[in-house]
Amino acid sequence: MTVQQADIDKVRASVSGQLGNRVMIQLDRGRNRVDIQEGVIQGAYPSVFTILIDDGNEKKPSQLLSFSYADVLTRDVRMKLC
Repeated sequence: MTVQQADIDKVRASVSGQLGNRVMIQLDRGRNRVDIQEGVIQGAYPSVFTILIDDGNEKKPSQLLSFSYADVLTRDVRMKLC
């Protein structure tokens, strides 16, 4: 599967439109390992977007994760609005 610039632009526009919204992300870590987390879309930049993961657990600090738009197209990252 080839990733076209037009496809990346569509994903970028979609993510930009959801800034500040809560999402559930499913991360494909390889070898049948999948992480599911909830977070808030913090920023959308030309090549990447960021999601702030905050479990509300005082022992585990918040994490700011960044992903490329190609990660969404290749389904390494799947997102759903909460």
